[in-house]
Amino acid sequence: MDFVEPDAETPLLFDTSSSQAAGSPNYHSILKRRPGVADARIGSVDNTPRSLEDDVVPETAVPGRNLGWSSAYIIIISRVIGSGIFAAPGAIVSSVGSVGLSLLLWIAGALISWCGLVVSLEYGCMLPRSGGQKVYLEFTYRRPRFLASTLVAVHAVMLGFTASNCIVFGEYLLFALGRAPAERPVHVRLLAVSLMTGITVLHGCFLRTGILVQNMLGWVKIGLVIIITLASGAVVIARYTPGEAEKLDAGKIPVNLGFPATWDGIWEGSVWNWGVISAALFKVFYSYAGLQNVNNVLNEVRDPVRTLRSAAQTALATACLLYLLINVAYFLVVPLDVIKESGELAAALFFERVFGQTLGRLLLPLAVAISAAGNVMVVTFALARLNQEIARQGLLPFAELLSSSRPFGAPLGGLILHYIPSVIVICIPYKDIYSFILEVEGYPGQFFSLATSIGLIWLRRSRPDLKRPYRAFLPAAWFMVLLSCALLLAPFVPRQREDWRAHLSRVSYALVGISVLLFGVLYWAVLTILLPWLRGYRLEEETDILQDGTTITKLVHVHREDDH
Repeated sequence: MDFVEPDAETPLLFDTSSSQAAGSPNYHSILKRRPGVADARIGSVDNTPRSLEDDVVPETAVPGRNLGWSSAYIIIISRVIGSGIFAAPGAIVSSVGSVGLSLLLWIAGALISWCGLVVSLEYGCMLPRSGGQKVYLEFTYRRPRFLASTLVAVHAVMLGFTASNCIVFGEYLLFALGRAPAERPVHVRLLAVSLMTGITVLHGCFLRTGILVQNMLGWVKIGLVIIITLASGAVVIARYTPGEAEKLDAGKIPVNLGFPATWDGIWEGSVWNWGVISAALFKVFYSYAGLQNVNNVLNEVRDPVRTLRSAAQTALATACLLYLLINVAYFLVVPLDVIKESGELAAALFFERVFGQTLGRLLLPLAVAISAAGNVMVVTFALARLNQEIARQGLLPFAELLSSSRPFGAPLGGLILHYIPSVIVICIPYKDIYSFILEVEGYPGQFFSLATSIGLIWLRRSRPDLKRPYRAFLPAAWFMVLLSCALLLAPFVPRQREDWRAHLSRVSYALVGISVLLFGVLYWAVLTILLPWLRGYRLEEETDILQDGTTITKLVHVHREDDH
């Protein structure tokens, strides 16, 4: 590691706004890289070598720290709880066969998700700035130079879109209006594009209003789950289901509980097959995805270290509790055999039995549409900040435009970079393309998860002196290494009686994901190795401040003759 002792007038690199790090006078200026210096980010104005953890000092975004604890909590919980909460419970119990095993998988999913969460918590508290995995990989893997940044940039730009929940919003809103979504695919896409456009305008032009609206939708989503739980309790207490009463024209009728009354009954019908259980676990993992969402926006979080430690773990506990409650609610109202046959329609049956067919068919699609819209809002908010951080690194075209927070004090460039591919994907004619898209996006994400987990273990051994306000349970990091390797290898394990065409079709999402990463490696090699070699220059970094106060990195071509 090369330490640099800059001159007294040499400012520091990686300060991203003139307002950052209040109370730290050494952080009010910027360092330009000098030719021939391998890593000029380390050093201080008093000629004392800085410790490595100061290389990524806390930053304040140009819009300021607008997110308190509750906003950070909603950014996480609203990202985790999406439209799947109304579909996944029925599909899972249908595959594993019993109430007990289904609930056990939801608890196991929470514990496994906690293992991944603690890795991001240690990194986030150690490096409390926006960018999430981008910052962590850059900090850990400094060689080859620019490779980690380039891979994250390519993955974010090519696969960082929000389309599936926009479509879900359009379908369920159309259904609530009494229209058949399957017969009006154009209308579904128009509603989806309208949602994406409205959210982009709201977050890009009315920053505080956008935060207020997404907070409100997040609390409404939590309220919906609580209402479902209370409604199931009321039905059990009253021993009455309005939907069936309307049909039978009778008074109160007994509720046919799906929840077994005995311990043995809870486990009756369990399918203890690893293939079935692992497939169900994937649905559970997807339901817990997004716990690291606030790591992408830490520059805008007040007291980021304390907030991150508290809000993230509270959100995980909340999600686990809500998932268990909604499962129990379904089982209390809908017979287990009916849930198994319905698959992903368990929520629809629940609403019909509790509120009647007419009102139930209106409330369910509205609940799903609200949940999907809240999910799109927080994902867009976070990914726009990630795009802005990537643009500030200088690896994308039009970096100054995409990095700027002008004219409304929000990352409008990052929002547009997120908006364009999202709308393109929404408008593609499709049938089952969205499950494929989710798999393609998630598969290369496992490479980043593997890299961050290994990186955390390596930093524990190589840099025990780093300041760690939160220390992860190290076996959890090792578990994530094993899990990531298993998930990366799983698609390529052949199944019995499967010909090569079927196998190739099944692993196509993994091949596409790997291709995206290989394209990132190729882009990095051309940008940093091939072109400099052909044209006789090397890349050096220097910083610049935009008119709005945002600091960006520029990649400067230093020709060989300039060194003499």
